[in-house]
Amino acid sequence: MKSKKMPLRKCISCGDKKNKKDLIRVVKNKEEGVILDLTGKKNGRGAYICNDLECLNSIKKTKKLSKVLGCEIPEEIFEELTNIILKKS
Repeated sequence: MKSKKMPLRKCISCGDKKNKKDLIRVVKNKEEGVILDLTGKKNGRGAYICNDLECLNSIKKTKKLSKVLGCEIPEEIFEELTNIILKKS
């Protein structure tokens, strides 16, 4: 029996390609604005980040997430990302 193929996604900070389930997705859509998508199924423009504080700090410093999504990112999103990363490690 064939094993199911896992889709790969690229972290916007470090550029490493990993399984979609191993990354955190941040989504920008018209209805809700910028939100975290832990299911990976919400509509909108998405960006993927590693479960790593170094990647998160790099994104904060360079404002890369703002550039990728094309809008200002609220501080609450970074706080939620930090909490998720700390829980998983």
